[in-house]
Amino acid sequence: MTLQATIELGVFDIISKAGPDAKLSASEIAARMPTHNKDAPQMLDRMLWLLATHSVVDCSVVDLDRLYSLNSVSGFFATDQDGVSLGPLMALLQDKVFLDSWSQLKDAVLEGGIPFDRVHGTHAFEYPGLDSRFNQVFNKAMYNHSTIVIKNIVEVYRGFENVKQLVDVGGGLGVTLKAVTAKFPHIKGINFDLPHVIQHAPHYPSVEHVGGDMFESVPKGDAIFMKWILHDWSDEHCLRHIKENQRSITNHNHHTIVVAPSHCRHTQSTKASSPPQHPLHVRRTHQIEVSNQQSR
Repeated sequence: MTLQATIELGVFDIISKAGPDAKLSASEIAARMPTHNKDAPQMLDRMLWLLATHSVVDCSVVDLDRLYSLNSVSGFFATDQDGVSLGPLMALLQDKVFLDSWSQLKDAVLEGGIPFDRVHGTHAFEYPGLDSRFNQVFNKAMYNHSTIVIKNIVEVYRGFENVKQLVDVGGGLGVTLKAVTAKFPHIKGINFDLPHVIQHAPHYPSVEHVGGDMFESVPKGDAIFMKWILHDWSDEHCLRHIKENQRSITNHNHHTIVVAPSHCRHTQSTKASSPPQHPLHVRRTHQIEVSNQQSR
C-alpha cells in the first residue's frame, strides 16, 4: 500500500521531472506537491525509506539528509514519453475488488474454489462487465502495460513482416494492434475481446474491434497474437482455445504467436527468497486468488 500511495502522490513523476540523475530529499519532493501539511516531508521520508529497503528507490545520505532517486524498478512507475507507466497496473492489483478476494484464500485452500469467485460470485473476467468503475481500472492497467510491452516487441520482432491480417485475442482497448499496424502498415488488425471491453475501445487506423468469446470462435487471420491469456485458464480451456486458434488461421505458413506473462525456469535452487524469482512467486500466488491456474 505504501508503493501504491507513493504512485498516487506522483512522487516518481516528481523525481523523474527533476532530471535523469535527480536526487531529491523528502522536503524537496513535498514542496512540489499540492499539500500544506507540515508533516508531509516526514511522512514521505518514512515511506520512501521503506521503499529503499526493498530496492524500489535508491537512497543516499548527504549532510544527514536522505536523498532519493529512481532506479530500474521505480523508473517503471514514472510516466514515460508515451504517457504510460506501470502505476495503473499496481492500482489494479491493489484495488478493493482484488483485495477483498484475499480474505477467502484460507477457506479456498480448505474447501476448494477460487477466492475471487467466492467473494464476488463470478469469474474475474466476467466481473468487469458488472462493475463499470472496476472495468475502467482494469482497462487502464492493460492499456498501460501493453503499451510498454509491445513497444519493445515491434522494435526487435520480425515475425509480423509477412502477416496480412493479425488477430489479437484478448486485445483489450487495441493498443497492441495500434503499435503493430503503425510499425507494419500493411497489416490489418482485428482486436478481439469481450463486448464490455471493446465498447470503450477508441478508433485506430487499420484496426477493427470485434466482440465475442474466445472459447466459442476466433476471427480469421494469418496469425494470432496472445498476451497474458493462457495463464488464466485450465489446461482443458487452453487446449480448446489453441484448437480454436488453429481453425482461425487462414495461412498455415504462419503460426499462433504467444506472449507469455512470465518465464519460469526450473533450477537446482529452492531458496524462495531468490531475488529474480520474487516477482514470479507473487504473480503465481495472485493466480490462486483469481483463477487458480498456472504460469505458461
